[in-house]
Amino acid sequence: MSEPRIPLLPTLMTAGNILCGYVATLQIFDGRHLADISHYHNAILLILAACVFDALDGRVARFSGSESAFGRELDSLADIVSFGVAPALLVHDIVLKDLNTPKGLGWAISCLYLVCGAIRLARFNCIAAMDTKSSSKNFCGCPIPAAAGVISSLTLLVIWLDSNEREIGNWKYALAALMVALSLIMVSNLEYPSFKSVNWRTRRSINWVLAAITLIVLTVMFWQWMPAVIFVSYLLYGLVRPWISRKWQQEIEEEAPEEFDDNGDSDPATKI
Repeated sequence: MSEPRIPLLPTLMTAGNILCGYVATLQIFDGRHLADISHYHNAILLILAACVFDALDGRVARFSGSESAFGRELDSLADIVSFGVAPALLVHDIVLKDLNTPKGLGWAISCLYLVCGAIRLARFNCIAAMDTKSSSKNFCGCPIPAAAGVISSLTLLVIWLDSNEREIGNWKYALAALMVALSLIMVSNLEYPSFKSVNWRTRRSINWVLAAITLIVLTVMFWQWMPAVIFVSYLLYGLVRPWISRKWQQEIEEEAPEEFDDNGDSDPATKI
């Protein structure tokens, strides 16, 4: 059996994802042993950076026409490290380890998140392997990178509020309940948009372009809480999406009956 040909650029993006997840895990252990909150801060930023790499690898693969089963499997292995193990350890160390009633509740919640994330990835790979020609632009259940983005960005917000001596009190323990909810949403049948039709050739109106620029500027200026706004908005959008009109869904998700290349020819290339 011949060795699979490995696409270079998408694999480099996925490798960046894996490395961010691994270094984030090391930072979490450093934060635990050194009792220094800055290490947790670094871990969160690395998890969010892994989200960026994860978003890029699929788009680079589709743009270059180098999608493959190898890339799909490697991506899932990276995701379980960056968006499964790292966030579970992060929230356990900061919040869940203090939940001692009943004993072991914190461990149970973090384990539930990790197992549901792994099931979510396995289900995705099975569907992709069974229907390689699917044109679906939706995810079944909340994708694990988005779930990790929600829990990590909200943890960043909690750390920022605590460091600025704002009155947040026991509200941070809502992260425990949120982690349980995210676990269930990941393995649910709710449909979340993949935004696969948004690519390097996407064209939008001037209002959308200005809105995107404004969002980027705000994220850079208020990086302590803007990621939470973005990820929570995506989470909530999936929950209310069934009640949004098809016209608004198409406008938000940039859906179109066909995608065209630069010459105006139909491009049927899709990815589950």
